Amino acid sequence: MTIEEKLASAFPSAEEVPAEFRAAAVEQKDYLINGRIKAWTGPRRDVLSPVGLRGKKGPERVRLGSYPLMTQKEALEALDAAAAAYDEGRGLWPTLSVEARIAHMEEFVWRMKEKRAEVVSLLMWEIGKSYEDSRKEFDRTVEYIADTIAALKELDRNSSRLSVTQGIIAQIKRAPLGVVLCMGPYNYPLNETFTTLIPAILMGNTVVFKPPKYGVLLHRPLLEAFRDSFPRGVVNTIYGEGSKIIGPIMKTGKVNVLAFIGSSRVADILRQQHPAPHRLRCVLGLDAKNAAIVLPDADVDLAAGECLTGALSFNGQRCTALKILFVHRSVQSEFLEKLVTAIEGLKLGMPWEPKVRITPLPEEEKPPYLAEVIADAKKHGAKVINEGGGASGGSLVYPAVIYPVNAKMRLWREEQFGPVIPVAPFSDVKEPLKYVVESNFGQQVSVFGRDMEKIAPMLDTLVNQVSRVNINSQCQRGPDVFPFTGRKDSAEGTLSVSDALRVFSIRALVAAKESDANRKLIRGILRGRKSRFLSTDFIL
Repeated sequence: MTIEEKLASAFPSAEEVPAEFRAAAVEQKDYLINGRIKAWTGPRRDVLSPVGLRGKKGPERVRLGSYPLMTQKEALEALDAAAAAYDEGRGLWPTLSVEARIAHMEEFVWRMKEKRAEVVSLLMWEIGKSYEDSRKEFDRTVEYIADTIAALKELDRNSSRLSVTQGIIAQIKRAPLGVVLCMGPYNYPLNETFTTLIPAILMGNTVVFKPPKYGVLLHRPLLEAFRDSFPRGVVNTIYGEGSKIIGPIMKTGKVNVLAFIGSSRVADILRQQHPAPHRLRCVLGLDAKNAAIVLPDADVDLAAGECLTGALSFNGQRCTALKILFVHRSVQSEFLEKLVTAIEGLKLGMPWEPKVRITPLPEEEKPPYLAEVIADAKKHGAKVINEGGGASGGSLVYPAVIYPVNAKMRLWREEQFGPVIPVAPFSDVKEPLKYVVESNFGQQVSVFGRDMEKIAPMLDTLVNQVSRVNINSQCQRGPDVFPFTGRKDSAEGTLSVSDALRVFSIRALVAAKESDANRKLIRGILRGRKSRFLSTDFIL
């Protein structure tokens, strides 16, 4: 069977979808603002799955339901609710004790777990992520929340004492920043969205939350959990076209923190719309063009396996994916042969199929875009070296290995965010190092080799260009306790379990000159538990 035939036969008929995986339409007609789930009677947008059902004219995308197309009016209502709940730092949530905020979050997690099956199903159908990976994303998110709560307890414990320095009594803790606008990405619409949403809430901020364009409906089952777990106005949801609802929010100047994971182009637009950008704190996860460098002494089997996984996990739709491979000419033939052979062994199909690796792409414009960059590479001297590479059928695209790529090609600089693997040969390690240095992006890099005398100086160069250097392994985000950030145009702010708590807060202190009167005053506040901030309570 040819690749084209495999693509054509991959899409099932309605009857061939296993009963346990069939999607039920979700017609979302509600949204959460100021602690109330309100009914939406205005226009809605249909949600079409990347999964298609076989028909006479080819696969037709399954309609999954619809969501509200809100207007500026509702967006500003959500913003006002968040601002009122924060109340310039005087609101219930920002002044609540850390222990009390943790209790609210633990209640949310309990309610969230009850919705696991619904969220996982929608995650699979909305973005084409495999059933196995969809379950992993949900479970990893729950684990992330638990780890964040544990980190916050430790952070608060370390701040539970007073210090006396140069005649000044002080207690230093972390305080919230204000109203956070939270926007996550479609490739990890639950997990990466929650890596900003959860720490922002826990630190006492209030939130306006817009789900990504793909991966909207999977958040619907959690609306009641948000409503019932937090005081009103702490979490508010908005839906619709970003240009119509996000711009008006930013222009008010009421947003204190922009938490956005997406393209640098959109991030720049959003930041520039704020009337006081110097007062706006940004937490941004942006573009990446992570490179792998395969040295002549590398374990080729290991390198090919890691590069395959790094380039094609979730069809390459990860910011941490390997987007370009530099392979030394002495091992290029062996490496490419192993890479192509490994691709031939990947299972292509629908997301519910066991061990499936290549699944439908959620963006309708992605297959034609990938065809464009492949054609551009061919025009400048590259070839698709694996059989059927780049072939498409509906929303499925078969992985393509493009070799040799050079600086004239779009694939040299553009983040393809799909199952296309550009490979560039090199003779001197200065060539890939020059690429990393000159790149606009600086998230991660992978180095494959065994000679410590060669790798050590590379590390010293690369750590000043990217935020993470992976030795003999693919680029990746986890474990979540590790810092996740980037240099240049790849990120702003650091996300990890502990770093995220800090990035959504600021160090604040209460201080007084050491005198009998002040000692008496502070002692009275502490013993009477008059203040939630000035407190020596220890969270167990």
